[in-house]
Amino acid sequence: MIYDSILDTIGNTPVVKLNHIAPQKQTVFVKVESFNPMASVKDRLAIAIIDAAKKSGELKPGQTVIEATSGNTGIALAMVCAAKGHPFVATMVETFSIERRKIMKALGAKVILTPASERGSGMVKRAEELANKHGWFLSKQFENEANPRYHRNTTGPEILRDFAGRDLNFFVSGWGTGGTMTGAGEIIKLARPETQIVVAEPENAALLSGKDWSPHKIQGWTPDFIPKVLNKDIADKFVPVSDNESIEVAKKLAREEGIFTGISGGASLAACFKAASDAPENSTFCVMLPDTGERYLSSPLFEDITDESDEQWLSNALGA
Repeated sequence: MIYDSILDTIGNTPVVKLNHIAPQKQTVFVKVESFNPMASVKDRLAIAIIDAAKKSGELKPGQTVIEATSGNTGIALAMVCAAKGHPFVATMVETFSIERRKIMKALGAKVILTPASERGSGMVKRAEELANKHGWFLSKQFENEANPRYHRNTTGPEILRDFAGRDLNFFVSGWGTGGTMTGAGEIIKLARPETQIVVAEPENAALLSGKDWSPHKIQGWTPDFIPKVLNKDIADKFVPVSDNESIEVAKKLAREEGIFTGISGGASLAACFKAASDAPENSTFCVMLPDTGERYLSSPLFEDITDESDEQWLSNALGA
């Protein structure tokens, strides 16, 4: 297919059945958002916010855009801004993966790091300060209604279309801004009220479950506040997942299904497996996989994976 712009390739991501690691007597599909042009679900958020702001006149031609981001939103906004002629600045907690910074910079963005001690709130505050000082457009992903609205218009309908004529008993998503779980969840629930909306959370920061926030390794998920766009009431069940099980499930998905996702994708799938353990047999699950494992090369997801030759394995295992 031929497209007029890279932005025209956002969305319509594939839904893929798991053939090897799904729980017995359960059917699990994953929606692979790494098929978006910058390899994450946040491409949807970025095009939604920028298009809405340009249409309303809030974003002027050539105006600088700024956002607080764990990485994927910043990468997506950097792409959209490059394609539409806007400089982009990201504020980002210093602990998020280095590759995310480099990708944003490769797309022409500037990256301002904030101290880890200030958490997600710190990067948001810094973005607000810079926007006010310099007259930049602050995209406000955590409170911009264009975020969940785009998921109501695209992600949710895509899933409903793909599952037309099929069972869809559970929809599973994590939350960062809350845009995906809210927008897609609302539309799925509206069209198929019997579908259960399962929301995964880091067990160390399960805010929707009423727990306190503490640091966790699931990048992109659960800042130290509940975003304004998030509709908690859409959830039927909250499932806490640990850092370690999220990482292990992501690795297992890559090794045994050939699907390469990040820690957040592993976390969503881990929550699915937990929900499946007490779900009726022969239930069907659709699980959001937000991004690609390539965003995590410097993270704990890869800490036991080396770049050395496997010559020793060859000698030991095969006697060669």
